[in-house]
Amino acid sequence: MTCVATRPREIAEEPVNSMERLIVVVLFEGVDLLDVTGPPEVFALARREADEAAGYDVVLAAETLDPVTTGAGVRVLPDATFDELATRAVDTLIVPGAVEVDERGRVRALTDPAVVKRVGELAGRTRRVTSVCVGAHVLAAAGLLDGRRATTHWSTARQLAEEHPAVEVDADPIFVREGDVWTGAGISSCLDLSLALVADDLGEDVALRVARQLVMYLKRPSGQSQFSVPLEQVSTTRRVEDLRHHVLRNLAEPLTVADLAAHVHVSDRQLTRIFKNELGTTPHAYIESVRVEAARRQLESTDATLERVASACGFGTVDTLVRAFRRRLDTTPTEYRRRFRTGASAHG
Repeated sequence: MTCVATRPREIAEEPVNSMERLIVVVLFEGVDLLDVTGPPEVFALARREADEAAGYDVVLAAETLDPVTTGAGVRVLPDATFDELATRAVDTLIVPGAVEVDERGRVRALTDPAVVKRVGELAGRTRRVTSVCVGAHVLAAAGLLDGRRATTHWSTARQLAEEHPAVEVDADPIFVREGDVWTGAGISSCLDLSLALVADDLGEDVALRVARQLVMYLKRPSGQSQFSVPLEQVSTTRRVEDLRHHVLRNLAEPLTVADLAAHVHVSDRQLTRIFKNELGTTPHAYIESVRVEAARRQLESTDATLERVASACGFGTVDTLVRAFRRRLDTTPTEYRRRFRTGASAHG
């Protein structure tokens, strides 16, 4: 196994610089490695890039000072125990996650009751609580997401919704802010969430300078989709696979509920039940999400006019396309293209 981090450092009762914000990253066995290491890198660069004296004091905290073995097999040394932080006011609590994968390749988020208890205690004296990836399951288990909209990695979104019905789960955005609680999606989006936290503290200019240091094209807005969730969902029946492919092949067509029901020889009501049970959404919402995804790809990689994109993706009019983008991504097609167009189209 590889071991990272240095010898646990002595934690002072108060930060050396009173302007510093104490950032606590929760460690536990099996935690996802990038969830732990990504945010501290962003905060370290922010401290370097900020013109003002304010900075961050990042502490990795665990139950003991023993090395913690991450899900990648890399061992990480905590800086402090939870008890050592008992008298400290925390600015930002970052809760990573852990998963297990069964023999069929299905991913399931794990929550340790002891970790949930510690997170609940820390959250009570924290200005801002955040989760990275499936760490949202820990926040939910601690009751911190009840009545709130939240996101998580797309592969465990259904699990989060089923186990915590009081949480409004939105699997599409890369991160969601609900007051003083922030939740992030999977893997590399931990950098986007951290950049958003920096922007909230120190301003957009500092966050963009950090993004450049990380060789990230731009700091992505929260509304950007994790990726093509509707296109990647795995269904359990051949009938739903047929429906999904039929939608993709016929995006420019009206694609009404009646048309889809007739395609698979079921009633309109049964079709709605199929979408709800298999894909966790309605036929209309699913079709719109696939159309938005198709439009995103055209906007990123072509110079097609908005009229042509709207027509090719089944929106009919530019106004309908704009409304769908505002609803799904909290931005406009024009703004999305400006931020995310790639390749030759970016220079056309």
